[in-house]
Amino acid sequence: MAQYALVGTADGRRPRLGRPVGVSRSATAVGGVVLLLPDGEPVSGRRASARAHAAALPMARALARAGRADGLLAQVVRYRGRGWNGADAELAADASWAIAEAVRRHGDVPVCLVGHGMGARAALRAAGHPAVGAVMALAPWLPEDDVAAEPEPVRQLTGRRVLIVHGTDDAATDPELSFRYAVRAKKANRETCRFEVHTDGHALRQYASEVRALAADFALGALFGRPVARPLTDAMAAPPPIGLRMPLAAGFGGSRRR
Repeated sequence: MAQYALVGTADGRRPRLGRPVGVSRSATAVGGVVLLLPDGEPVSGRRASARAHAAALPMARALARAGRADGLLAQVVRYRGRGWNGADAELAADASWAIAEAVRRHGDVPVCLVGHGMGARAALRAAGHPAVGAVMALAPWLPEDDVAAEPEPVRQLTGRRVLIVHGTDDAATDPELSFRYAVRAKKANRETCRFEVHTDGHALRQYASEVRALAADFALGALFGRPVARPLTDAMAAPPPIGLRMPLAAGFGGSRRR
């Protein structure tokens, strides 16, 4: 197995796993792990953003609550810093380390990666680890401005379930770029779908409840074989572009909310 030891930054910063969410102390074992990868910045040497970390916690809590019966544990990854930093792809490297660390701690359990923005790109990049069974990319940052660079890879997604969710009014990351990525990903991996959240922005706040319900449906289905909602089944089965422009309906998952 590949090793993911990191030397850290010049000032000694190393990636860490945040405090576990879910799985009571009386539970005998962790049945699965969700690693949440916060957003970042294109270029930066600053410490990881506490605000971005906090923004990932509601999703972590929602997933842990939905998967409590299956022993699902959620952890937010604490990066070394907040910058992607070009070819260094530091957030993706930290994501790879986090997967290996989760396996070291919890054994042979399935892992789902859930990333937002730059964290979504990190999740997609790191999906090739054998423990990863599912990847969820929320408002992914998938730039195409460097025409000399290789296209964002998709081969590592083979054999995983992949869900991309993007707001149509996202002004920070272009939803058309995630659609184009999804088209390429679908060719490499049929278990790929993409939902559009109409009129929502980068943070997906307007339909946050629906997005969390979709995320729970997807993660529990992928990790534990639970039945999933019809729209998710239809999106996975539909050919492009239908299954890659599936609208997320208002009220999705409403019957399961408290």
